[in-house]
Amino acid sequence: MPDNTEEKTINKQTDFYPDERFKEMVEAGVFYGRKKSKTHPRMRQYILSTRNNIEIINLNKTVEYLETALAFLKEKIRNGGLALFIGTEPAAAGVKDIAAEFNFPVVATRWLGGTLTNFQIISKRIEYLKKLRNDLAAGAFEKYTKKERLMIEQELKRLIELLGGLENLTALPDVLIIIDPVLHTTAVREARRLHIPIIAMVNTDGNPELVDYPVPANTKARLSINWFLGKVRDTIKEAKALGPIQIQNAESPAVENQKTQPVEGNGESN
Repeated sequence: MPDNTEEKTINKQTDFYPDERFKEMVEAGVFYGRKKSKTHPRMRQYILSTRNNIEIINLNKTVEYLETALAFLKEKIRNGGLALFIGTEPAAAGVKDIAAEFNFPVVATRWLGGTLTNFQIISKRIEYLKKLRNDLAAGAFEKYTKKERLMIEQELKRLIELLGGLENLTALPDVLIIIDPVLHTTAVREARRLHIPIIAMVNTDGNPELVDYPVPANTKARLSINWFLGKVRDTIKEAKALGPIQIQNAESPAVENQKTQPVEGNGESN
C-alpha cells in the first residue's frame, strides 16, 4: 500500500475512533487485515469495511475481545499458570523478550510436532539439552577427542534450534498465546486435543472459532504485534503483583464469630 494512501487510511481511522484509547492502536496499524480474497467467512463479524481490497478490522471488536482474553490470562497467571508463547515470523520476535522476562517457554523458530501431545518424550529431550549445556559449561567434554567434542557440539546446536525456548516448559502449559494461528495449525490442533486454552491474535484470514480467546488484529506488522504483546506483558505484571487469588471461607462471619466467642458457664445443669 503506498505511503500517502496508508496515511489517509490512518487519518480516517483516527476520525472514526476519536477515543484516545484507540490512538495507539491506529498508529500501530492494528486495524489492517489481509486482502479481501483471503478473508475467512467466520471473520466477517470483526470487519468494519474494505479499502483498496484490504479488510479493515473493527477496533471496537478488538478491544472487546482483548479485554476478555486478558481477564482470563490474569486469572490464570494469578493462580500460578504457565503460559507458552508462540510466534515464528520475524515480526513476532517480541515473543522471545516477553517469555524471557517472565521465564515462560516460547517457540520462536518452528513448532516441533508432538510438543504437547508427546510431552513426556519432549520433556526428556529438554532435560537432555539442559544436561549437555551444563556439561559443556563445566568442561566435562574436555576428556573426549576433538571429533567427539565436535559431534556433541553439533547435537547441542541442533537441540537448541528445536527446543531452546522450551527449557522452562516443566509441565504442560495452562494457556497458549499465539501470534497468528494460521501459521501454527499443528500447535492449535494439539492444544485443542488436550483442552488447553488458546489466546491468539487472529487476522482476517483465520478462523476465530479454533481458538478460545481470539483477538482480531493485524498479525503481519511488528508494531501491531508489539502493541498486543505490550498489553499481555502489563497483564502478567499486574497478575504477579497481585499474587494468588484468595479463596473465601464458605462460612459467614457470624458463624466464625460464634466459634471464637468464649462459652459462658460449664454447660452443666444445677
